[in-house]
Amino acid sequence: TALGFTLVLVLFAALRERIDAADVPAPFRGASIGLITAGLMSMAFMGFIGLA
Repeated sequence: TALGFTLVLVLFAALRERIDAADVPAPFRGASIGLITAGLMSMAFMGFIGLA
């Protein structure tokens, strides 16, 4: 739904801001840390499958 999509966008934007301020190792900067974050978020949201 649109509400869920908006929630994910807001959470991902907040995480990107925190990642920019954090001391991330050089090999993980940029797209790689974004993909890792997206993967972790997708696993976290998979926990909500049975709640609906």
